[in-house]
Amino acid sequence: MARIVMKFGGATLASSAHIFEIAKKAIHEKEKGHDVVIVTAAMTSSANELTKMARDLSDDASKRELDVLRSTSSQQSSALVAIALQEEGYNAVSLTGWQAGVQTDAMHVNARIDYVDVSRLEEHLTQEQIVVVAGEQGIDHLQNITTLGKGGAETTAVAIAAALDAERVDIYTNVEGVYTADPNHVKGAQKLKEISYNEMLELSNLGTHILHPRAVELAKKFQIPVIIRSNEMDTVGTLLKEEVEMEKNLIVRGVAYESDVIRLTVGYDAYSDASLADIFTILADHRINVDIIVQAIIDGLKPTVSFTILKEEFAEALRVLEESKLSLGFSFADFEVGLAKVSIIGSGMASNPGVAARMFDRLRHEGIPVKMVSTSEIKVSVVVPQDDMIHAANALHDEFNLEQALYM
Repeated sequence: MARIVMKFGGATLASSAHIFEIAKKAIHEKEKGHDVVIVTAAMTSSANELTKMARDLSDDASKRELDVLRSTSSQQSSALVAIALQEEGYNAVSLTGWQAGVQTDAMHVNARIDYVDVSRLEEHLTQEQIVVVAGEQGIDHLQNITTLGKGGAETTAVAIAAALDAERVDIYTNVEGVYTADPNHVKGAQKLKEISYNEMLELSNLGTHILHPRAVELAKKFQIPVIIRSNEMDTVGTLLKEEVEMEKNLIVRGVAYESDVIRLTVGYDAYSDASLADIFTILADHRINVDIIVQAIIDGLKPTVSFTILKEEFAEALRVLEESKLSLGFSFADFEVGLAKVSIIGSGMASNPGVAARMFDRLRHEGIPVKMVSTSEIKVSVVVPQDDMIHAANALHDEFNLEQALYM
């Protein structure tokens, strides 16, 4: 019997009516003869209220207690979905993350999954039950409740699917699938029928907040097909898999952008004081994501290293750098705000030289200054003024003819 894992996000849990719709979708898969596991995210309203209460009580609440508190939000949603399924006459059971066997490291608020012990899940599935798992949470080796941070629910869903050898994961969202760009802001954006793991990973890392990079990485590692589909409309969605047909031979298959990017610059009195390894090791230890990195060593000037981070990690990055200033040996740190990152992505770029040149030429023609650049085999990212972000995304979508990508 094939196994299906279905993940539902916060917006799909907004009301009792929404929860009954989730139950109907799960029942539809169960009636096809599938074993069904549902993974729920936190209920947004509940999570926000609990977080506010914690902040009212303390400006420095322990991360352990915040994890205990936040974990209850997705437990509420899993229990409500199970109740809706039972009301429809189906045998369903809700499980917390630890009951479902999700074992994590001990990094509170932003834990990583070590493995999933599916023995209890297997027992419930053997009894023909629909299992509803509270996503975004697990338990560490000391039996402390942990939460997984951003993307925790879809990451949980893919991890469970891998452990159960599931046929696929269905990610239900408020969009119909993955588009060539954000259809709300880019004219002519088209839905993709399929997208590769590598392309989706780049899109996720570069600002397309449909599927978290951690979930994509797991799906690629274990070769789990993932369908990203609408919660509200019965559409085909976008299939995420290893290789896709290069429809219409598009070199670039997507444009992504991310606002509120900050450029941090660290300067040294002498090159001998600089250690890229040390600075980025310390930031990584605090799970601060660094993106574009540029080192400048010019005769007669103090050496510097600049890198980009997101706005929400800025305060923590400054704190970490200041606390480590002596050991890192830098003399000053500066920053620039009001920036954005715009990227083009496509597997076909690896075998087609000149893509970056076309990108830079179009941006120059549009009068958009480029402040930093980062490239890989399948993407080119530029940092531009935030006021030019949407303009740049539309120009690049047009430059690479993505409005012709009619895959509906």
